[in-house]
Amino acid sequence: MISEKVFEKVKSILSEQFDVEEDNITLETELVKNLGADSLDIADLIVTIENEFDLEIKDYSMNDIHIVGDIVDYVSDLLNNDFDK
Repeated sequence: MISEKVFEKVKSILSEQFDVEEDNITLETELVKNLGADSLDIADLIVTIENEFDLEIKDYSMNDIHIVGDIVDYVSDLLNNDFDK
């Protein structure tokens, strides 16, 4: 399933970027509250995810992303749309 693979890659990215053990990252992990992300961290995260998944993320879309599950859902949706083309 795509979302499981996306979750594993996103966990790896977040673990490296925020120096957190992957086992401590769940779909409910909050980017700001739990990982301490600020606007620069989010911008860096967007670029990293775009490069990792070969996607383009609209800046306004990230305004709706607060937890790891939001990222996984958003990236999975983009990947599914690419496969449908």
